[in-house]
Amino acid sequence: MNPKVKQILVPTVTLTLICLIITGLLAVTNNITADKIAQQNAQAAAASRLEVLPNAAGFEERQMGDATYYVGKDQSGQEVGYVFTTAAAGYGGDVQVMTGIGADGVVTGVTILSHNETPGLGAKADDPSFTDRYKKAVPEGGFVLKKGTPSADNEVAAITGATITSTAVTNAVNEAVELYSQVKGGQ
Repeated sequence: MNPKVKQILVPTVTLTLICLIITGLLAVTNNITADKIAQQNAQAAAASRLEVLPNAAGFEERQMGDATYYVGKDQSGQEVGYVFTTAAAGYGGDVQVMTGIGADGVVTGVTILSHNETPGLGAKADDPSFTDRYKKAVPEGGFVLKKGTPSADNEVAAITGATITSTAVTNAVNEAVELYSQVKGGQ
């Protein structure tokens, strides 16, 4: 065999074998861990539902068009509210938000499920001092973001220096409010 061909062929075959072995190991690892990851994600989602609708003892999954939402029920089976997961475009990508709305039309909780916002600014959206600003009666027409101090019941103060993130959260909460209106209108 020509020495030049051997210099090219041996490293190529070696690299190909290494890639095949690594790919196989990654596939096996994914196969082993996929169920565990799905289980942990389901547990995290259930905990988040309880966080945004704390007076619910359990949840029933429902569909409305393409949207999936949860109906929270107390110990006696009475509906106490609804949980919606929505997303809106933020500074660093989509901001996924879970919103709980009581049967009485009051937002009971908002939690940020995922985001890629700027650490130190946009990441402040995770802070309860921001998400608690939505805990009030659902305003007709949804929430309006305001820079500075809110002057009306439907206004929510933006995070200083993170208006895009604040807008994303507000848009996601407003989408949940719209879904809530559709659910309540359909009853």
